Amino acid sequence: MARVYIALAPGDGIGPEIMDATIALFRAAGVLDHAEFIPVEMGKAIFDKGNTRGITDEAVRTIEDCGVLFKGPMETPKGGGGKSINVTLRKLFSTYANFRVFKTLPGVQTVYSKAGIHLDFSIVRENIEDTYGGVEHRLTSDMIQCKRLISAPGCDEVHRFAFQTARALGLKKIHCGHKANIMKMSDGLFLDRFKFAAKDFPEIDTGDVIVDALCMNLVVKPQQYQMIVLPNLQGDIVSDLAAGLVGGLGFAPSANIGKHISIFEAVHGTAPDIAGKGVANPTSLILSGLMMLRHVGLLRQAATIENALLAALETGLHTGDFGDPTLPGYSKEPATTEQFVQGIIDKLGSQPSAVPSVNVPEQATPTLTHAPRPSSQQVIRTFVNIMAHVAGCDVYLDSPLTPTTLAHEMNQMATDTPFRLSLISNRGTQVWPSGSVYTECVDYYRVRFELRDGLVPGSIGQSRAIALLDKIAEKFTVCSYELLRTFDGVRGYSMAQGQ
Repeated sequence: MARVYIALAPGDGIGPEIMDATIALFRAAGVLDHAEFIPVEMGKAIFDKGNTRGITDEAVRTIEDCGVLFKGPMETPKGGGGKSINVTLRKLFSTYANFRVFKTLPGVQTVYSKAGIHLDFSIVRENIEDTYGGVEHRLTSDMIQCKRLISAPGCDEVHRFAFQTARALGLKKIHCGHKANIMKMSDGLFLDRFKFAAKDFPEIDTGDVIVDALCMNLVVKPQQYQMIVLPNLQGDIVSDLAAGLVGGLGFAPSANIGKHISIFEAVHGTAPDIAGKGVANPTSLILSGLMMLRHVGLLRQAATIENALLAALETGLHTGDFGDPTLPGYSKEPATTEQFVQGIIDKLGSQPSAVPSVNVPEQATPTLTHAPRPSSQQVIRTFVNIMAHVAGCDVYLDSPLTPTTLAHEMNQMATDTPFRLSLISNRGTQVWPSGSVYTECVDYYRVRFELRDGLVPGSIGQSRAIALLDKIAEKFTVCSYELLRTFDGVRGYSMAQGQ
């Protein structure tokens, strides 16, 4: 009999309780006839041992061997240097696409369900890049920097996943959420690659929406969306907003999809205040588990469990954090975690009556296959054979000088070099050669040098820019440096506000 092996991390706080309940439901539905769950160590207990990664080497190897991780909520350490285990796992295993589905559930009362509006849409979030690289530095006494990294291959991976998923689900339209009106290069790239990917899926309509307008639209008329794809940070925020529309994070499943490894998890908190009391709501983890079962090929089991869940919710079954008293059979006494799952088990083989049932496929054995293990980290690329030429450099300085005084010093530095001082900005706003006396400045400047008139990009190399940087560093504190280049003749750097 075909079997699939799944790494299992119960989680912290209420994690072990809702995981035990979910596995009990899976056992009753016959999932364990085809799936074996292998426990791995990660989370709070590992952080407490001084492991800042929050996961053991043995756990990493097990997850790599299985190719699938099912995990409960994990606690992020407060202080001490340890980073979020959730983010670490997503980045460590290159699970580049986060996929969440937001659907109205019977018995879960929201302003939309009260209005008779049924919601059913999904969000695909880029999962690795953006500010979640966590690349931060203190540059001066008053300035902190966080680098936002957006790559063309990273965009291509998440957009292709979104379109392929939309096609498989029969969706008619995808929106790209972005902030390309302000971050014209980073979000601009994300939007451009979305449009490029769309060319291979002509049957799917596309649209794009600025993320702040998207948030308003989701509150005012969420039913207008079928799927939205977003960069990492924006996707994180919008995903939680969307969860609020259907009742909260306790009703929102989450899948993190990669080429080799995928992670299915509850994204709500560990709720330490109710841990051990047996009253936690396992719905989110169950729904994430159903995404996992479909991912590995156990389609019939997933559909059977989902229909049972819907049928049980219709009867008024609820834990203490939700419940619709207008439903028939509603009890003011909430179910325990164990009773909630038992109520679903009792409905296995049943179908809901008030909402559409899920089609139950015949496929009931694993179909998951593993790609060969890479021999080393792979370098992924989108643009190749691009001609890049040096056009200047941006030098970032820690300085208390006024812009006019700093400009005088920098013009002297540029004497007898191929570069001219073209711009000084502060917090992204131009303060020299033009600007306003009302623009407040902090102790961190961007000083831009570009090629002098008569010189063209490609006529000099990076070494001349480094020589200028060395000259400036003899007198000023250089916080960082960025080479300015053109790519196939197109400027590869942004203008300043007010330039």
